[in-house]
Amino acid sequence: MHGSANVNIMIKAARKAGRSLVKDFREVENLQTTMKGAGDFVSRADIAAEAIVKEELMGARPTYGWLGEEGGGEPGEDPTRRWIVDPLDGTTNFLHGLPHWAVSIALEHKGKIVSGVIYDAAKDELFWAEKGEGAWLNESRLRVSARAKMIESIFATGVPFGGHRDLPATLQDLARLMPACAGVRRWGSAALDMAYVAAGRYEGFWERDLNAWDVAAGEIIVREAGGLIETVTGAGSVVETGDVLCANEAIFEKFAAVIRDT
Repeated sequence: MHGSANVNIMIKAARKAGRSLVKDFREVENLQTTMKGAGDFVSRADIAAEAIVKEELMGARPTYGWLGEEGGGEPGEDPTRRWIVDPLDGTTNFLHGLPHWAVSIALEHKGKIVSGVIYDAAKDELFWAEKGEGAWLNESRLRVSARAKMIESIFATGVPFGGHRDLPATLQDLARLMPACAGVRRWGSAALDMAYVAAGRYEGFWERDLNAWDVAAGEIIVREAGGLIETVTGAGSVVETGDVLCANEAIFEKFAAVIRDT
């Protein structure tokens, strides 16, 4: 891998946190009998992973700002640069012993994401990208899929749970999309959904009301793999709104028309 110094710092941090999470993941199976116990254990695993990432990133770049899921935000001495981190995206999967979760790290410079790393530690798949340098999975260059027909395409989303306010809108999306495509997947990690679009495994992904740390690394990885990414409405920034609609270029307009009901 030949990323910049910053990307190499991010990769090292993601791998280190990933190793810690894999150890904890092996323990989760033993805790499943008591859901509360398992839940507490996973939140400890999550916080420990964030501490590892923070120590690595802030140790290497002490002047940068920080935004993490667990620890909140802190401005840095350098107001133009900020780390945006989700130490465990896919917590519910992790809690259930499902090996589909990731560490997500992005670097923002002057309000734009300039590099991103998403590490699926259970499968040892490291997705990364840097502005102008393409997107990569481990040592291989990533490219979005070339499928142009909706009926041959599969899409991913997150179906809101527990009475979330976006559930009705998502169910309406699904009612329009499912008859028109080859399938919809709900795998429970927005970061990996975006990485999978970049890798050509899904043709597209959409979801509303995510957090900056869920989407920041995925945004640059999709772009650098040749994908298109906008908000669901088409207005505003993906990282600021947490609304995402992304796909390969060939299918983007057709997919967007279905989701936007235009």
